[in-house]
Amino acid sequence: MVSTELLLGIDLGTTSSKAAVVDLDGRELAHGRAPTRWRKVPTGAEADADDFVQAAIASAAQALAVAPPGRVTAVGVASMAETGALLDRDGSVVTPSIAWHDSRGAEEAERLERELGAERFAAHAGVPPTPLASIAKYRWLREHQPGAISSGIRWLSVAEYVVRQLGGEEVAELSLASRTGMFDVVERKWWDEALDWAGAPPGLMPEPRAAGTPAGTVRADSPLERARGAVLAVGGHDHLSAAVGAGADGEGDVLDSCGTAEAFVRAVAPLSRERIVDAVALDVGVGCNVTPGLHALLASVRSGAVLSKVLALLGVDPDERGPLERDALAAPADAGGLELRGVASDELSLAGIGRDSSPAMAYRAALEAVGAAGAELLDHMASVAGPARRLVTTGGWAEGEAAMAVKARHLGRFEHAAAVFAGARGAALTAARAAGVHLPAFAGASEGAA
Repeated sequence: MVSTELLLGIDLGTTSSKAAVVDLDGRELAHGRAPTRWRKVPTGAEADADDFVQAAIASAAQALAVAPPGRVTAVGVASMAETGALLDRDGSVVTPSIAWHDSRGAEEAERLERELGAERFAAHAGVPPTPLASIAKYRWLREHQPGAISSGIRWLSVAEYVVRQLGGEEVAELSLASRTGMFDVVERKWWDEALDWAGAPPGLMPEPRAAGTPAGTVRADSPLERARGAVLAVGGHDHLSAAVGAGADGEGDVLDSCGTAEAFVRAVAPLSRERIVDAVALDVGVGCNVTPGLHALLASVRSGAVLSKVLALLGVDPDERGPLERDALAAPADAGGLELRGVASDELSLAGIGRDSSPAMAYRAALEAVGAAGAELLDHMASVAGPARRLVTTGGWAEGEAAMAVKARHLGRFEHAAAVFAGARGAALTAARAAGVHLPAFAGASEGAA
């Protein structure tokens, strides 16, 4: 066999860590997957930061074990945002990592809004003052975890921590920094006023760097033997990395990533503070993109979670929903009067249940509800940045006959990404920049339109 240069991408998400080995033509050659471990707590979930590292290594080792011969030139790591690791001077973790969706920090977020102002905060941070932002989580840790004040001197997002543990430098990647609430997304630097409010010690946040900036090399004793010595890079926020992997990272492109949370990511020219405030008011976050020089619009609806709840109610395994998809496709668009309410909340309800209602109509009502919610978010993005150029979908909840038909009816024409693990592929392609590897201009990673 002929040996070749390879790229390794890791995408550490809420449910699992996914890895892809990619060649220098952008083709995915091998894949690996490992579960992300969390501890359930009354407010949501938390984890030990080193469990993220173990998941990343396990998924990468699985992919490398079945990859063709070749030297791994670069390793890129993308991850969920908002969740982070707080370290002491020796680099040891001093507090649990709070899940991005955990409700801790609610009181802190209310104080943040009162003391800095919602509009002022949005204009700088590109996100609203909610418990989601890392700043609220970090302030909560300082007020409830003694070690946070006595020992915590460095905050790293998940991908940044994994890169550090693989042998890399402590860096802050721009798209992940943009989700902390402590970063000025216009000036692309840490926002001193927010850091002061949080009580952050000097040097809490590393120097900001663009995605794909070299961040050291994989250490010589790494369990990933084939990657030892490879250039390391942070691939950025997982949704934005998926846009790169799906070939939807150009200005005006929109990625519709259909997972547990359906995320809409749009690459745009840099926005003014005024336009950023307008976007945040419409539930659209703004941050630095992994594509150099661009901003990213990000909005989401928990479509996958909603559809999972409806399928559970109907007693249907999500992996075996094919027959229900076909029946739902044949059902009328109005689902026989059935209407699913509460898509944007934690409580769902079905209204209009009549004599002729059926499981297929209930599922059709759910698809119509999440389709309408997605269309509304795309309209909000368009009101901020104008009409989109193209829409590319990826993820398991975009599959299925009824799902695709309903999506096309609400969102219009779209392409379906061919990438298996778009986020991991995107991290690999971004890491190529760090290694100085020139990649050909890809024709995109899509496979036709609907």
